[in-house]
Amino acid sequence: MTYVQPIKQAGLVFAGALLLMLLGWLSTVSNVFPTGKLYAWSIATAFTLLFAMLNSLLSLTADSVAKYWGSSMYSYMALAFANGLAAWGFSGVPLGEAESFRWIYVVITVGFLVFLSLVNFMKKIVQFAEREEWNQPRRRK
Repeated sequence: MTYVQPIKQAGLVFAGALLLMLLGWLSTVSNVFPTGKLYAWSIATAFTLLFAMLNSLLSLTADSVAKYWGSSMYSYMALAFANGLAAWGFSGVPLGEAESFRWIYVVITVGFLVFLSLVNFMKKIVQFAEREEWNQPRRRK
């Protein structure tokens, strides 16, 4: 079974986040629709959460859970870092001064680990159930 590599998922998510941050910055500069000072940080965290959920669901199609897990971790770290740098660049506000967004990053990171673990645990349960005969389960000693 083929799957979309996590680094490609992260690249697409980052491109979407960058596009929305750019549009928000352009609308503020042109005074068409001024956005808030922390708009870029909200986009960065929202798209990081999007990656966490998307990546966890797409892990169901992976052949090797361990390989996908490792690739997902590195892709998540790269995306969180890139989104943070872009948000800092567009807003001029570092993460430490971005009000509650530092804690939102922590919550999303923990949520990503939980999502990925739950999906892989469910995959293991389904694989076990597929091997088991339901009309007369085997006795285990």
